[in-house]
Amino acid sequence: MATRKKKFRCGHRGYGQICHRCEQEQQDRSTKKQQKQDWKETFAHDPIDMTALPKNVVIKTRRIINDLEHQKSYHEFRGKRLRHNRWIISIPVTRHYRLICRDCGSFLAPEAVVSHQDYNVSKPGS
Repeated sequence: MATRKKKFRCGHRGYGQICHRCEQEQQDRSTKKQQKQDWKETFAHDPIDMTALPKNVVIKTRRIINDLEHQKSYHEFRGKRLRHNRWIISIPVTRHYRLICRDCGSFLAPEAVVSHQDYNVSKPGS
């Protein structure tokens, strides 16, 4: 006598007590939700607000800020002083984003990460 697949409430068919397909999907959703929550919690340690930026920009900006805090020169990141305000330094993060820092004498204080379009339209730091 052959056993027949039973139909679960979700519409899937199988042999067990629970639908393993739905169970796996639920585990995947909860894992993704936890990873997203963990990612959001990392923003609490940042000196500037980067919540609206893409993930690759956030990671690279964090690395640059960390290196600047450890007394690495902004010249190593191709950073330049602005012409209209020499106390403001622009460091390219990616092709489309710039990190704006203020020169405080012995250290650089990060102020914002702006898109290249916003950077070209307005005078950052003013």
